[in-house]
Amino acid sequence: MFIELEPIFNNVGEQKDFNFNIDLSDEEFDGIFPFKTPVMVAGVVKNSSGIVTLEYGVNLRYEGYCDRCAEEVVKDLKFDFDHTLVLSLNNEENDDLMLIEDLHFELDPLAIEDIFLSLPTKILCSENCAGLCTKCGKNLNHGACDCEKEIDPRLAILQQLLDNE
Repeated sequence: MFIELEPIFNNVGEQKDFNFNIDLSDEEFDGIFPFKTPVMVAGVVKNSSGIVTLEYGVNLRYEGYCDRCAEEVVKDLKFDFDHTLVLSLNNEENDDLMLIEDLHFELDPLAIEDIFLSLPTKILCSENCAGLCTKCGKNLNHGACDCEKEIDPRLAILQQLLDNE
């Protein structure tokens, strides 16, 4: 979505609301394509006392697999973002300000970047997911497996003491 920023930068108090969808169905994340439905983006660009800010939120549905047990996961996620927009920078290394070179601003690439940087590094089916047995591969969320637990060889002597009692 293009946003015309010239009237916002030139008029204190000016603002523009926006609301649109982004199709990310062909975007890959962690080897899968988890975005089956469009991502909803809504926000505002405003000039408050000469400071231009971009504030927006995204709502998306993530459809993938649990990183511990490989069960299917569907999660509704919401993220909020804000950026301060400037036409020039005194210090090129300032990461808090976003340099706008063209007053016809394309919001989609920024929103996509913000979304991918905000996604959790580990997606779990639940906070207390037990994962899979490392020996037999059974999903431990559905009950314990029959595998005998391995004892750390460094602690095996302690197990012998317990067995002798």
